[in-house]
Formats: sequence, structure tokens, C-alpha cells
Amino acid sequence: MRHRILSQHNEITEIISRCQLCHVAMVNPEGNPYVVPMNFGFEDDIIYLHSAQKGEKIDCLKNHPEVCINFTTDHVLRYQHEEVACSWGMKYRSVLCFGKAEFIDDPKEKRKALDILMKQYTERPFTYNDPSIREVSCWMVRVERFTARAYGY
Repeated sequence: MRHRILSQHNEITEIISRCQLCHVAMVNPEGNPYVVPMNFGFEDDIIYLHSAQKGEKIDCLKNHPEVCINFTTDHVLRYQHEEVACSWGMKYRSVLCFGKAEFIDDPKEKRKALDILMKQYTERPFTYNDPSIREVSCWMVRVERFTARAYGY
């Protein structure tokens, strides 16, 4: 089986829409890689993320806003010959997104970002109290470039 490069925008966004989480890769202040799994929202080629206002993610993003975000789904273990280890592999679909993190400070825009994030997991509406909005850090990544692949599909 070969990897198949996906270039159709609708194929790419369909993969993202089916994911439960993403992995965000960034660079820490010392210049080392740092990757974390995160919940997300996605709309109009913008990825929305949130966290506490302080911590290693925030330190990373303030120093180096460039990120690479990985989405992967449809994992199925497969093999061509059960007794040959090298014939085993994993079917999957994946997307990499590249862009820069932009912090969202306006309370109204934070609410919008959180609504988009929650829409990834449920269609029900939510309200957010003012202290929660003040305490959460929200940011968005405008996707500058997508790469996507499928293996076994």
C-alpha cells in the first residue's frame, strides 16, 4: 500500500472535522521541541485552541508563535502476512497544518472562539461567565499551509 497525498480542501477539512483532538507542536524558549495534545475548534481554515493563561504552552507561543498542528484519524491495524512483522502497518488519514498562534484578548471574540471549539464536540449552546472568560487564554491559528495523506484508504 502506498501513501496517497490529499489535495482536495474538502477531503482535508473532513479529516479535521472527524478528529477528537490534535497535537500542537511548538518550540520552547530554550529552542527545544514541545508537543501537546489539545482539544480544538475549526472553522474557515482557522484552528481555535484554549488553555490556562500561564504555563509552558503560553511561554512557547509568546517566544515562537509558529506551530505545526497534527490531526489523525481512521486508525486500523493491518498486515499482508500475519507472520511477517515488516508487513504490518497502520491505515490512517492525517493532516498537518502550519501557521502562527495569535492570542485572542477581546472577551466577545473569546466567547466566539469557545463556541467554535465546543461545536467540534457538541451542537448544544453554551454560556460563559465573565470570570471564566477573564481566566482562559484563547488563541487561533490561521492555517497558512495544509499537507494531508491517507495510507490504506
